[in-house]
Formats: sequence, structure tokens, C-alpha cells
Amino acid sequence: MPAPRIVITGLGGICSLGTDAGAIWQSMCEGRAAIGPIENADLHEVKIKIGAEIKALPEHGIEHKRLVTMDRYSLLAVIAAKEALAQSALTVDGGNAHRVGAVVGVGVCGWHSIEESYRAILLEGRSRTDIFTVPRVMPGAAAGQVSMVHGLTGPVFGVTSACASSNHAIAAAVDQLRLGRADVMLAGGADAPLVYGVMKGWEALRVLAPDTCRPFADGRKGLVLGEGAGIAVLETLDHARARGAPILAELAGVGMSADAADIVAPTLEGPVRAMQACLTEAGLAAEEVAYVNAHGTGTKANDRLETEAIKRVFGAHARTLSVSSTKSMHGHCLGASGAIELIACVNAVREGLVPPTANYSAPDPDCDLDVTPNEARRRPVRAAISNGFAFGGTNAVVAVREIG
Repeated sequence: MPAPRIVITGLGGICSLGTDAGAIWQSMCEGRAAIGPIENADLHEVKIKIGAEIKALPEHGIEHKRLVTMDRYSLLAVIAAKEALAQSALTVDGGNAHRVGAVVGVGVCGWHSIEESYRAILLEGRSRTDIFTVPRVMPGAAAGQVSMVHGLTGPVFGVTSACASSNHAIAAAVDQLRLGRADVMLAGGADAPLVYGVMKGWEALRVLAPDTCRPFADGRKGLVLGEGAGIAVLETLDHARARGAPILAELAGVGMSADAADIVAPTLEGPVRAMQACLTEAGLAAEEVAYVNAHGTGTKANDRLETEAIKRVFGAHARTLSVSSTKSMHGHCLGASGAIELIACVNAVREGLVPPTANYSAPDPDCDLDVTPNEARRRPVRAAISNGFAFGGTNAVVAVREIG
């Protein structure tokens, strides 16, 4: 029996580009980079003080007694999930809640709460931390909060694989649906890394750009951290059609691999295997893919390696692909990046519009694909893939295509 087809019926998002998925997509289409000085006053000793920050949260209606149990990254996930559920027109109640679950990926978890506890004990001399410190900082907290706020009692868990966390969460959710453990799964990621300890850690790696993020461009100086969340509502095609749900696109396939090499330096073979596995599972020929949302962090070595990996997978067709890195606009949101980039892929398929790589200056001869510099481009996009290649050599790629 063939595996059931999985479709996307809702999208929610929040990041520096906007506080909902529609606003994020509009900003991407405009090529607007939302990177600038971080307003967090606790970063006074950090050398790199730019990031992709959410300047103000939308009204979310979460009651105070729930809010005090959440770290910022969990709150972002709950906000994105609310939007995604609303678009999907899914009502969760006593009759179906046990068939609706959530998987939320996270890269660095609840660092706002971790730093509050350090400040209380080490700087302020308090004898204890906040009572909710542990439930706030757990890597699975975002998934749990999404389930509690929205009443989901099906399979609920968190995953963490650094920058590939969102794509791994999507893959895990697809598995739950195909195994028949749920009818609907919310899947995506959330992260809020713009705090002192995390910034200092990334600063020590010497990969943070001092000005902005310029993926694939000559003279690029590194990545820029951002915060955000993205959630997709996934369900089987039969279930979506039976309830008359709006179908945005098909989640055609996923591919995963591990480099098994170095904790920070990626290999060529791992990303190649993940992309090839994704195309195979999706039943897509290389020539059917029009757009690749690249991992595209803006570091010199990684952008060159990803360019070579795309050439290896797509062959001669790589020259006709549209490639872009939306991290040039929303920064690297770590565990949330893949879910925010899924918004780009789904809308590229729906609207036939490829978002650009912003801040592009001069070409790098080693990054010689069409990276859609600075301006969005109209073209038919029947299928797109989104790359997630993480520290630890954990790779996850997802494919979306128009629903036929």
C-alpha cells in the first residue's frame, strides 16, 4: 500500500520580518532585511550587537498564569501555532483532540530563563531561582506548551538537532501521520537566542558577521542570529479533503543523513545524501525542482560547500535552478529557521515567486549558481526543497510541491 500523501493546511510564523506568516512572506518578496542593532540591554559586553530581533510581540491573549511558565521561545511557538490552526480551519475538541499532535524543534531552548536564573543566583545573591525555571528551559517545553494552549492530546514531543531542528520536526510529524498515530500534526520550530550567553558563545566561534548577512556573496563575513518560530499544520490528503480544509501545498518528502565527521565543519557527502533522499522519497526528478531554499548561512566555507552539493545533486539542472537564502533577511533563527523557510517554499509554489537573497554585493566565483540576488523573481515553481544542515553533521531536507 502506498504511503498516504501529506499536505499543509495552515502556516503560522513570527520573526523579525513580521508577526504572522503573511507579513513574513510579504517582507521576503520585498527583499527587506530585518537585521539591525539588538535592543536587549543585557548585551552590553557583547562585541557583535546586531541580530534579527522581534521588536514587539503581537497581542496573544495568553493568560498570565500560563505566561509565567513559558520561556520566550515557547511563547513564539504558541503564537505561530495559533495562526497555523486558524488558517487550517481545524476545530480541536473532545472528539478529535486525541488525533491531533505537535512536534516542535529547538536549537538552544530556554536561554532567557537560564540567564534569569544565573543573574538571580550569581549577581543578585538570591538563594533560589524562579520556581518555573526547569519547565521553562526544557527542550520539549515548546511542544508541551503548544499542546496545552491549543488542547492537543495526540503525539506531542520536541526534537533538537541544532539548525536542522525544524526540518527534523517536520519529518517526525510526517512519520506520525503515515503510521496512523494521528490525523493532524503541528510541526515546526522555535528559538530565541538573542541573549548574552548564547551571543558570547557564537562570538567565540568567530562566525558572526559584524554588519549584515550576505549569503553566497563575495566578501561575506558570517551569519547573523535571529529569533522566531514557524509552525505548519500537516495532515493526510484524505483527511484534509474529508473536512474541506484549505490545502496550501503537498509536503512531498523528507530526506535525512548524518556526516559522522566533525562537530562544526560539514562534509559534502552528508548534504548530498540528504537532498538525494528527499527527492527519492518525494518521487521528484531533479528537473522538476525549480527552487532551492538554501541553508545559506553566510559563512565562507558553508556557502561554497552547499553550492557544490547542489551541483552534485542536480547536475546540469543546477544551472537553471533558482536558489536563495532568506536568512539574509530574517537571520539564522537556529531551530526555527527551517520552519520559517518553509513559509518561503510553500508560497513560492503557490505564487510562482522566488524570494531573493538580500544584501548581495559581488559574486563569489565559488558560489556560481543563480542565487536570486536582491530582487524576487517570477517563475513557475511546481516543486521546491528547503535545506537544513546543522552542527553535529545532522542534515534534513524537505520538499513541497503544488497539489495536483
